[in-house]
Amino acid sequence: MEQTLRQLGELLLGAVPTVILLALLYALYATIVHKPLQRVLADRRAKTEGAFEKSRADMAAAEARTSEYEQRLREARAIVFRAQEARRKAALDARTAALNQARNQAHAQVEAAKADIGKDREAAQDALQAEAQALATEIMRRVLQPAGAGR
Repeated sequence: MEQTLRQLGELLLGAVPTVILLALLYALYATIVHKPLQRVLADRRAKTEGAFEKSRADMAAAEARTSEYEQRLREARAIVFRAQEARRKAALDARTAALNQARNQAHAQVEAAKADIGKDREAAQDALQAEAQALATEIMRRVLQPAGAGR
């Protein structure tokens, strides 16, 4: 057993430099490779998540601008529609006014024509009355005239 213990002691004594080298290698790895690699990965993750956040913010801003644009477009369409309605109403009002004016002129012409016809009728009645009077006088003169006197 003593020999086994001695061999084990020699083995452990021979393993000390390996353990020291392994610990030194681990420390160098941790300081030279692992910590900078962790820093780079953290920066990369932060930049990636930052890019995602920035893209989400850009998309939200684009959606806000789009909704604002659509709202302005609806307002512009409403303004155009109101302007068209106003022009349509003005045209309809002008048409109605022109129609009323034409009706009034036609009514005035009809009234003037009726007045002229009334005057012509009265003149014709007066002329017929005078002619009837003249004929009545002539008839009475001939009827009352002695027979053979007019011959």
